[in-house]
Amino acid sequence: MALMKREEWQDLVRDVDWTLSYADDDAVFPEWQSGNGKIPREAWSAWEESYKISYPEYVSVQAEKEAAAFAVKAALQRSTIFSSLDEGWKSCAKVHFGGVSLAEYTAFMAEARMARFGLAAPWRNMAVLGALDEIRHCQLSLFFAHEFVSKDPQYDWALKAFHTNDWAIVSARSLFDAMMVAGNVVDTAIQLPLVFETGFTNLQFVGLASDALASGDINFANMISSVQTDEARHAQQGGPTLELLMKHDPVRAQWIVDKMFWLSARVFAVLTGPAMDYYTPLDHRKQSYKEFMEEWIIGQFIRTLQDYGLKKPWYWEEFIEGLDIWHHSLHLGVWFWRQTVWWKPQAGVSKAERNWLNMKYPKWEEIYGPIWDQIIVNVNCGNMQATLPETVPWLCNACHLPLCTYTSSPDGKYRVRDFPLMHNNYTYHFCSKVCRQIWWEDRDMLHVKTIGERLLAGEIQPDDFSGILQYMGLTPDVMGDDAYGYKWAADYREPLGPKSSHPRPNSTRRREGVPSEALSIPINAKFGDDFVMHLVVVNTSDTMTEVAQRVAYHSVGKRVRPQDRAMVVYYEGRAVADDESVSQVGIGPFQQIFVDYASDSRGGR
Repeated sequence: MALMKREEWQDLVRDVDWTLSYADDDAVFPEWQSGNGKIPREAWSAWEESYKISYPEYVSVQAEKEAAAFAVKAALQRSTIFSSLDEGWKSCAKVHFGGVSLAEYTAFMAEARMARFGLAAPWRNMAVLGALDEIRHCQLSLFFAHEFVSKDPQYDWALKAFHTNDWAIVSARSLFDAMMVAGNVVDTAIQLPLVFETGFTNLQFVGLASDALASGDINFANMISSVQTDEARHAQQGGPTLELLMKHDPVRAQWIVDKMFWLSARVFAVLTGPAMDYYTPLDHRKQSYKEFMEEWIIGQFIRTLQDYGLKKPWYWEEFIEGLDIWHHSLHLGVWFWRQTVWWKPQAGVSKAERNWLNMKYPKWEEIYGPIWDQIIVNVNCGNMQATLPETVPWLCNACHLPLCTYTSSPDGKYRVRDFPLMHNNYTYHFCSKVCRQIWWEDRDMLHVKTIGERLLAGEIQPDDFSGILQYMGLTPDVMGDDAYGYKWAADYREPLGPKSSHPRPNSTRRREGVPSEALSIPINAKFGDDFVMHLVVVNTSDTMTEVAQRVAYHSVGKRVRPQDRAMVVYYEGRAVADDESVSQVGIGPFQQIFVDYASDSRGGR
């Protein structure tokens, strides 16, 4: 064979297959693993990858890439580059290392499953190389991050993160498990190589490498570029698989693409959106997150839809609207709950940065300006306790991200909504109709509890915020804080607006004379124009005045400016009398209420 030309033997070695004689084909390739579905078994002989490579060629190319990556690392190891890097950029790297390093190992398991259960020999051969790629990516990420552990213990979360129950990792893990290991290999080939790698990570890695170079982090740029070249090759497994599925079961193909694009975009919004629009130093930002998504991700995705005869997802307009919203809300949540993450989130709202945000996102000031203004007042007044949480946000049962998604209303206002669903006498909550629909269709496979549900089930002890931090594995030396020590707030030393003499609401955690038969129940609550819904515990004997105080305690004076006005509780679209109790109104566990100042009432919102 060594004397033959490559084109004479390539097709033979890439398609080594045989007819089984000692075992049934169904036993070797069971449906629950292979996912053949409506595709005839013989149709898989048409599976063909666009870029062909033999194992010797693969080894030669990879050896060159390894030598190049480690040569640069060795050359920079004794430099002082790390100490000169911007803290905001370091947060970008920490988010990537913690959120991606062991996800690469999960991707190895996905590739290994395709190498075993793929129904075409060329596919199985390509997946073997893909499995080697993913092991390499995991090892590279862990090794490159390990160098900095002695300088900053947050880098240790490259290895630790996926072994914890940190809320961000629960969200990422639920996505990656569903994408890579929970389904059959046909679904996996479309979800991982096609939607996620071709649609998101390949292009993100190119952009991330560019931002790293601009920020002076040559080591990170070198590593991520080396990884991206592997991804571009093995990501091609998705195309021929989707082509076969579209021919024989287009409904299934459309659903797989639709749901995984949405869930990937949701997690992408928290892992990449803040990094591009808030953490990357202003002078080094080449484009906004929205511009990046429009130019690279959306364009690529639309071409994929057109190439394979797919339709736009049913939620397309909602997704496009979300490019102006999602990552800003999630960034605000990450910053306020900064103690719950392993990096130092940069607020990114100095006057210059705020001007940039308003230029890129015309609705930013209207939606997020007043919330950041209240936070800035607290920082400049030294009231740091008001910039820290005392409860958890209510999390979506599908994407596991906070319920903080603004959507437009008929009156032109943007409001955060909850989309509940009662199933088997249990109320589930979702950030959007899309997440709710995905959960309903795949409900038999989605059983991961949110952090809030674990707290309410007694799995987190003590059942307070310190217990939550402990449960997440966060210790004082690694829990997040503001990247720049709140120096950005100095831009706003002059008053931002009139201050109210109205004090922050009392927590009313204890009340004398609570009837012995009164029960404590958890509810999903939001105050006024705050950006997120909270888990709030009330007593069944509480009046609506007391309920309003409990809800307001977590928002007013923290992210909502205090006002000298009465508050109103809304339940099921109607204002409730102040003197009615929780039990009289019929508010039950896990149900949702809104609280607002009386003159700003928006019944039913």
